[in-house]
Amino acid sequence: MTRRPAYYSQNRLQQLRGFVFTAEHGSISKAAEHMNLTQPSVSLQIQALEKELGAMLFERKGRRIMLTPAGKQLLEIATPLVRGIENLKSEFEAHCEDLESGDLNIAAGESTLLYLLPDFVARYGRQYPQIRLHFHNVTGRDGMEMLRRDEVDFAVGPMQEVPDDIRYVPGFSYQNYLITPLDHPLSYVENITLREISAHELILPPRHLTTWRLIETAFRREGLPMNVKLEAGGWEVIKRYVDLGLGVSIVPGICLKPWDRLFRIALRDSIPERSYGIVMRRGKFLSPQSKRFIRLLQPDAFEHSSS
Repeated sequence: MTRRPAYYSQNRLQQLRGFVFTAEHGSISKAAEHMNLTQPSVSLQIQALEKELGAMLFERKGRRIMLTPAGKQLLEIATPLVRGIENLKSEFEAHCEDLESGDLNIAAGESTLLYLLPDFVARYGRQYPQIRLHFHNVTGRDGMEMLRRDEVDFAVGPMQEVPDDIRYVPGFSYQNYLITPLDHPLSYVENITLREISAHELILPPRHLTTWRLIETAFRREGLPMNVKLEAGGWEVIKRYVDLGLGVSIVPGICLKPWDRLFRIALRDSIPERSYGIVMRRGKFLSPQSKRFIRLLQPDAFEHSSS
């Protein structure tokens, strides 16, 4: 039997690293930067891997680089291998250190931090008082980038489209509600539809956020105009402006409290529920501290996956 040279397995690992990081970053240049290599070096690694496997792993669409079906299959196989080597030191140290202490970095948006997490944070703090929690208040897009740069352990929040390199475990669902002042004309309308709402001025979060796109899609689907009078960040701000009579809004039920002096009605047939859950990078090593918090939020998060 012919024996392969000793450097063969080392080259294979480097090729797989180049492939996985290119897939995760969506860019050969960013993968090269991550690996402290030149872009031509990473390109050659991918070409060598494609030649050996006899399959094209990436295809270009304009300036974007996309995984082929074969590339997606290889990514699923290769990511745990590459991450296992990348995280060997961290995993070893985690098993050797005191697991009742350490740091935990979590990315989450304002609504998640304000409405969803407080009770869980309190419970976690009582169970593991020596673990230091660091919350990063960022948008979903920025949280995803922090996750890919290993600046946070995981993220918590809503998600509509899940990229190939991300695992999303939904755990909480909320209806969307129309809110108005108590004496608003819409508060007397039965079976409110988007057509009735479209005749009134809306107060919404900034248009680059998921909520805007979700509501805009619903109005567009019915061929209705969306009359946005005011963009405001933060559900508490929006609720306050609605209470002052500056407009009406559509908000997720997570932000509504019994003491809010607002008319509210669920829009079950018009806008789909919003789900909130745990966002993890596939293949990323999760410390015991991370897994404990995730299991507190979603006990079955690791039931069907070793990620």
